[in-house]
Amino acid sequence: MKKWITIFIIFLIPLNTFAVSCNNCIVMDMDSGRILYENNKDKKLLIASTTKIMTAVIAIENKNLDEKVTIGDEVLPMYGTNIYIEPGEILSLRDLLYGLILRSGNDAAVSIAKYVSGSIDDFVELMNRKAKELDMNNTIFKNPHGLDEDTQNYSTAYDLAKLMRYANTLIDFVEISGTKKWSVTTNKKSYLWYNRNKLLNDYKYLTGGKTGYTPKAGKTLVTTASKNNLNLISVVLNNPNHYQVQKELYEYLYSIYNRILIIDKNNITFNNTQYNDLYINYSFSYPLTKEEENSIQVVVDYYNEEKNLVVGEIYVLFKDKEIFRENIYSKGKKCKKESILNKIITFFHSLF
Repeated sequence: MKKWITIFIIFLIPLNTFAVSCNNCIVMDMDSGRILYENNKDKKLLIASTTKIMTAVIAIENKNLDEKVTIGDEVLPMYGTNIYIEPGEILSLRDLLYGLILRSGNDAAVSIAKYVSGSIDDFVELMNRKAKELDMNNTIFKNPHGLDEDTQNYSTAYDLAKLMRYANTLIDFVEISGTKKWSVTTNKKSYLWYNRNKLLNDYKYLTGGKTGYTPKAGKTLVTTASKNNLNLISVVLNNPNHYQVQKELYEYLYSIYNRILIIDKNNITFNNTQYNDLYINYSFSYPLTKEEENSIQVVVDYYNEEKNLVVGEIYVLFKDKEIFRENIYSKGKKCKKESILNKIITFFHSLF
């Protein structure tokens, strides 16, 4: 009997399985938005100081970061993690953002909010408006810092991944969130801030992120990493082992996914012939496992008539779902339509 039980258990365990203790998490490809891993990605939870990603986005998009900010009494009630700025102290908005992201300063958050919008309530309104623009459909902000004893900010792993993806289109945010150390001198004192995100030092592929913790929310972490041109976003919510979980997720996904160039706009060439009379505006690449590469189809639609030099469309299907579409243009050279069509089809059929 024992022999049969042992054989049966071995039979049920698949090879190359991946298990990680991650109840509320997601890993997204930053460039395409493809979800590579998720568990309970849409569960609404308290998000603690990962809130400050949105605080930084609103500040960056609405103000000159080199403007000077005079700190007011709004910082006096702040508790938890602070950078310990004082009323009457003068810092640049940029320095406040470093204090916000690197040290998770709650006092920096309220000072930024008041400076940008005039009041905390008006700033929170901007945060929620931006969340709607980004289709963060399960997110509500009530404050700019993430403390949750009086007011609570709720979101999901998926929504925070969307936010981080957008934030990484802002050069200032990318630079700040990936900084390990920042020094500041004000009219009152000097500071030396080290990034609280330990993964920046412990995982060599990490490029930035934001930590968070309250007793109610637990440990939260939103990070970005880059390896072999594969740029990923990871979100882990309410997990005491958030650093280890993210490292395991990144390492696993980097081991099975590669970014594959499917369409190269700069190399419309086949059999040593370059088609200079046709062009497209964008290249397209996509994260795929080795097994998934056979699931990609490139399709060309050719128009009967030229419209504004557009002679057709190229689109990419992955498992019969469209993931990319782009116009094909003529540079104005007069060609027979059949000739153009044959060139397009011949070239793109050569890719696969």
